[in-house]
Amino acid sequence: MITEKILILDFGGQYTQLIARRVREHKVYCEIVPYNTPLAEIRKHNPKGIILSGCGASVYDQRGLLCERELFDLGIPVLGIDYGMQVIAHLLGGKVKQARHAECRHTDIEVLLETPLFQGIAERKERLSTWMSQGDYLLQAPPGFKISAVSGNSKPAAMVETRKKLFAVQFHPEVEYTARGKEIIANFLFKICGLKGNWTMESFIEQMEVNIRARVSPDEKAVCALSGGVDSSVAAMLVHKAIGGRLTCIFVDHG
Repeated sequence: MITEKILILDFGGQYTQLIARRVREHKVYCEIVPYNTPLAEIRKHNPKGIILSGCGASVYDQRGLLCERELFDLGIPVLGIDYGMQVIAHLLGGKVKQARHAECRHTDIEVLLETPLFQGIAERKERLSTWMSQGDYLLQAPPGFKISAVSGNSKPAAMVETRKKLFAVQFHPEVEYTARGKEIIANFLFKICGLKGNWTMESFIEQMEVNIRARVSPDEKAVCALSGGVDSSVAAMLVHKAIGGRLTCIFVDHG
């Protein structure tokens, strides 16, 4: 049984899958769901923490991708990354402004506050090399938030609302270009969300076998459309591991 889960709200950013990979590398189970997943559905997942992914959109645009504002009142720790930081700011009363030039480069940031997110990573006033990708920037933090780091041009690079456990960074801790980014994610998982990190891929496979057997009764058979790609091949192996010869795979040549 999976008791610890991180939920990643996907706003369409290119690094969403990489964020999930980094979380799982710390032996924490996570799932990716659409950014507009209803609050009722989020509650059913019972996540111990929520991560908002990056995106190339703008929060102030009419077509801006936004989650429900009430998400931040659930009492669940949240980490906004890149666009996720701007979503938090926009929905909670801050101001986001279009940058004169879009950035996608190495950027040194200066840590101003010793928050749990940066604990053991960068002491106050210490600079940290990060990978920044932004077309907009935070002009004003929402009420109750403090700026915890700034970039070289003095633009906010991180903010925090400690009471509600809301954290946000403008840079990408999940990419290799960010120094000690994996430790930043680990701090969110263990110091902020209080997780233990006892999930493994083996335990996931065991749980999936149990779920599959519960859905396919002993007197039933199953059919799997198999293209030979990673997704369908893994699905076929999992189902075969669970019900054996009662599975029939049909090759689908999709060209």
